Amino acid sequence: MKTKVGVFFGGISVEHEVSVISGLQAIDAMDDRRYEPVPIYMAKDRTWYTGEKLLDIEAYKDLDGLLKEVQSVTPVAAENGGVILQKNPVPKFGKREVAHIDVAFPVLHGTFGEDGALQGFFELLNIPYAGCDVASSAAGMDKIMMKQMLRDQDVPVLSDVWFYQHQWAGDQAALQKKIEDKLGYPVIVKPSNLGSSVGIDIAHDSASLETVVEEAFSFASKLVVEPLISDLTEVNCSVLGDSEETKTSELEEVLKSEEILSYADKYQGGAGGKGDTSGAKGPGGMENTDRVIPAPIDGEFSTEIHRLAKETFRALGCSGVSRIDFMIDKNENQVYVNEINTIPGSLSFYLWEPAGKDFTTLIHEMIQLALKRERNRERLTFSIDTNLFAMQGGGKGGKQGSKR
Repeated sequence: MKTKVGVFFGGISVEHEVSVISGLQAIDAMDDRRYEPVPIYMAKDRTWYTGEKLLDIEAYKDLDGLLKEVQSVTPVAAENGGVILQKNPVPKFGKREVAHIDVAFPVLHGTFGEDGALQGFFELLNIPYAGCDVASSAAGMDKIMMKQMLRDQDVPVLSDVWFYQHQWAGDQAALQKKIEDKLGYPVIVKPSNLGSSVGIDIAHDSASLETVVEEAFSFASKLVVEPLISDLTEVNCSVLGDSEETKTSELEEVLKSEEILSYADKYQGGAGGKGDTSGAKGPGGMENTDRVIPAPIDGEFSTEIHRLAKETFRALGCSGVSRIDFMIDKNENQVYVNEINTIPGSLSFYLWEPAGKDFTTLIHEMIQLALKRERNRERLTFSIDTNLFAMQGGGKGGKQGSKR
């Protein structure tokens, strides 16, 4: 019997459209001898949908029309395990269940998909799910938290100054001075918990810093400011595995058209140069970014990046597949971890194919890791079979059973 895999994509983040592409790529690559994929699309109004029409990328050009042809559903825990997709609204008569899934496969990028929120939902539904768990997803999504955890493990990251919006509003002058004293100019300003270069910009002086910070606060309430590396090479590496065993992919050097690798660079870049994977399965996605695979860097840097990729994955407690983005400061001859993507665009399949692992195998191994984690979790104790209320004496206040 095939395992029914619910592939969750869409979402309410700024990376909604990218998630649709990545989700359909994953479905297209899934081994249909082992698995039966079920598309589950989350619209921007937080409504879930399922239906065959969701598999047609062209249908999303007329989203209102598409949603009229698919079924609105609510994921509900099933009594016999797994999750059922229940019709929304629930009909008074007739069948309520649209589909049943055994494993969740989240491909929602960004906020509310990659930050632990969706993973927590799966935990409550008691269904195995692919990828990072709640804690590692949250840590990977928050750039500040990630850097603090990596520093604790002696993984190199850039110096920074971070602050909340209310702190900037309350004492902007002090924060500007702190940035200037600690980092100097130019600096790069980033929302702490967004991906795809959204809200990121460069400040070259105090005047532009104020402008850039105010703009970034329209995307997030917490920002991180880092020094800008003047002579930079960006190299990415994907990691597959869990806390027991990890593997690293081929490296890529990502090319960019501006000082910052923009959203357009990532998702609307041209193909056809070195590293072109235009023949890959499914609609275009991250694999269309201008990149060089394998990255043309010397062996010493390559070895160090592979080591740091595994160490980052382990330190954050990751599982499934992630992509770690590195910066090589060519002036200082130093490698830094920039960020981790716990649900990377296109699931980084284009980095695994040159390493001898095709997309279908990658998906299979991610699902098997999800089932392995579930088997391990079944050995743990999450609640105790006792009733403290029945053991207490006294009146309504329960004073006799209170701590002293």
